[in-house]
Amino acid sequence: MAKRKKKKNKGLKIFIVLILLAALGAFAYFYFFQDKNILDNFKKEKEPVKKLNIIDEDSDERPIAVMINNHNAARPYHSGLQDAYLVYEMIVEGGITRMMAIYKDQDTEKIGSVRSARHYFLDYVLENDAVYAHWGWSPQAERDIKNLGVQNINGLNYEGTYFFRDKSLNVSSEHTGFTSLKLLKEAMSKLGYRTKLNKSILLNYSIDNIDLSLKENAEVANVVEIPYSASQETSYEYDAENKVYKRFVNGEAHKDYETGLQYTAKNIITYKLRNYTLDDKGRQDIDTTGSGEGYYITNGYAVPITWEKSSRSSKTVYKYEDGSEIEVNDGNTYIQIEPENQTLSIS
Repeated sequence: MAKRKKKKNKGLKIFIVLILLAALGAFAYFYFFQDKNILDNFKKEKEPVKKLNIIDEDSDERPIAVMINNHNAARPYHSGLQDAYLVYEMIVEGGITRMMAIYKDQDTEKIGSVRSARHYFLDYVLENDAVYAHWGWSPQAERDIKNLGVQNINGLNYEGTYFFRDKSLNVSSEHTGFTSLKLLKEAMSKLGYRTKLNKSILLNYSIDNIDLSLKENAEVANVVEIPYSASQETSYEYDAENKVYKRFVNGEAHKDYETGLQYTAKNIITYKLRNYTLDDKGRQDIDTTGSGEGYYITNGYAVPITWEKSSRSSKTVYKYEDGSEIEVNDGNTYIQIEPENQTLSIS
């Protein structure tokens, strides 16, 4: 009798264990096999979310555009340009160029040297919804800043507060003007300027690598030469190890005065616009609106693109030949707007 009871209890235990195993198996099947999305979602939650490095995607901070002096006497003292996520370069009087560096989500301590405004740069201030920092202005720029209602910070009015001179430099006074993002943000606050971005960022950035070699009509771009006049040429050489373009001006490495490091670009967009002389000072005008052709260059390759800008304040739209809007690699971009009569070289 006792033996039969023991046998019965043993059978009951086995039955209970089998029931529990079956229940556990059904649970596992439903959650991890029947509904694969749950397992996939669990894995995704554990993976870190990729974010851009060049800008903070979660920030609505308004950009600040700073006019940079590119006279050969000022160039050795360039400071802070590597922190700009976007830089435009265009011709001005005398066959030289001026640059406009645009900053967002940075706190750069020294930027410059800062120089006077030119009116056609306003078209690119507006397309980026930026505040414009400059030291002086041409008559045309003064007129257009007022007429277009461009929020600006002028070093002529704020030397010693939001701008400063580096008197240690062995160079003429007009090349010694600098500022910082801290000072410019203080100025925006004091002047009651809007601090939040009102439109989307100009370019479409890709977290994933853009490989232009796969595009139609792609060509190798190890060296890019962009002459602006008989006396000034900007050029780039591809650094395959670091996947950036090293920047040169008139054949000399373009370096930051504070760090001693050569400036680099991840992306280059280049195209040509018609320019012509306005006055006896040699000041230029540039036809910024319309459409045309150019190149997008990154990671050792160049592809043909088109550009279109419908008005002074509208964003320039860059497209591949198939009509789709370009994406750019995660990194800083130089937009090189070359005079129509100059010859671009890519090799």
